[in-house]
Amino acid sequence: MPVQRLNHAVLYVRDVERSVAFYSDLLKFRTVFRLHADGGKVPEGAFVQAEGSSNDHDLAFLQIADPASPQSPGRHPGLAHLAWEVDTLAELRQIRDKLLRAGALAYEIDHGTTKSLYVKDPDDLEFEVCWLVPAERIDEVDREAFTPLDLDAVIAQFGADLPGGTGISAPARH
Repeated sequence: MPVQRLNHAVLYVRDVERSVAFYSDLLKFRTVFRLHADGGKVPEGAFVQAEGSSNDHDLAFLQIADPASPQSPGRHPGLAHLAWEVDTLAELRQIRDKLLRAGALAYEIDHGTTKSLYVKDPDDLEFEVCWLVPAERIDEVDREAFTPLDLDAVIAQFGADLPGGTGISAPARH
């Protein structure tokens, strides 16, 4: 179940190892580089890559100390927002099942053209995993929907293995 199409994001986290384990176990990310202070054994940062990615890294974790410390003045774990696309609804369902077992699924939204799972990680940071309706099938959905996701109904409508749209559900370029 490769997670795809996020260039990268940088997150401040309380525990680099805990975050690496969470993303590796649930979404199959692999570590490509670690930062250590002065040759220390405790990582101050880690750069990870999604299973299906050819990007040099898709996500970076930078460990914060006490928000009052000189090393990270006023920094708290934080994330603006990011979203990863999956290729099929079968992959979305597989990720959903893993997230449910881990207690990490926050909520699910049907945005019409995008079918989204919202996830909370160990630092209570939120991200989205989504499948995009292919451009040639956009007319079958309400483009302004904002309702709870009924994944079974969406799979019944589109099929589990239909490749989703890419980026903004634009037609593929040949």
